Amino acid sequence: MEDEIVETPEEQLAKQHRKEKKDMQAKIQSMKNAIPKNDKKRRKQMTEEISKIEADLSQKHEEELRQLKSTNDTEVEEVLNGVETMKMEGGEEEKGEEARQPRLTKAQKRRDKKAAEEKEREGRIAEAEVQNLQGVRHQEGLKLAQKLAQQQLQIKEISSDGHCMYRAIEDQLAQRSKPGLIMGMKELRSRTAEYMRGHADDFLPFLTNPNTGDMYTADEFEKYCSDAEHTAAWGGQLELRALTQVLQLPMEVIQADSPTIKIGEEFDSEPIITLVYMRHAYGLGEHYNSVERLKDPANAEDS
Repeated sequence: MEDEIVETPEEQLAKQHRKEKKDMQAKIQSMKNAIPKNDKKRRKQMTEEISKIEADLSQKHEEELRQLKSTNDTEVEEVLNGVETMKMEGGEEEKGEEARQPRLTKAQKRRDKKAAEEKEREGRIAEAEVQNLQGVRHQEGLKLAQKLAQQQLQIKEISSDGHCMYRAIEDQLAQRSKPGLIMGMKELRSRTAEYMRGHADDFLPFLTNPNTGDMYTADEFEKYCSDAEHTAAWGGQLELRALTQVLQLPMEVIQADSPTIKIGEEFDSEPIITLVYMRHAYGLGEHYNSVERLKDPANAEDS
């Protein structure tokens, strides 16, 4: 009878990692199959989720390899310590027995604690993945897609870098405006701050110090305008009102659970700037996106 082949801990871990990677690929394929190819918004979100799943598994595998190496090193150290102890106790049988008993070292305690924390973290990640597919961000995306489809529109993603509102308007102008109205993000910020400075009375009543509740002072208002012009300060409804005056164009802001906000309706002209406001985008909170014409589902994947 042939001897049974005994795998080393390294070989066992490598086999486990191969199985986990295979399971992950199957899960990813299932996620891809669950989302229609023409649903660009959800497929982009899915891509981000897949990247996170892959990164988490890679980090887990690296940590397990480090733990295995650390365990091997500790075992060698414990053997050497045991031999040294036996020499010192020279023939005292009872003490020799105690020396041979496995001892829980501080290093092992740290590893056990870390392994427990890692297991708990993986559980939270798995739960978050399920909640994400069924959670508020996913539901918000579905509602927005339905609203936009009624206007033959779909979301056009804008990077979430603090400039999203201005970049979304920049994109809208590039899509729909006459060449003379095309402006970049920096110019839009500059023109917004310039208009607000020149019409302070229209904006000051809506700006209050969060600590005192008092209306902004002149210095505080100037800092607000300076931040709007020179930093990545997030833009909101006040800045949108200023921009409707700068551009002399009406705007509409579409939301999932609230009526569409219309600004600058006194400018009864084309084009209308259309933005999408999201409360739960990318786990970062509030975010603005642009829109574009709804693509033909048959050609969406190739576009």
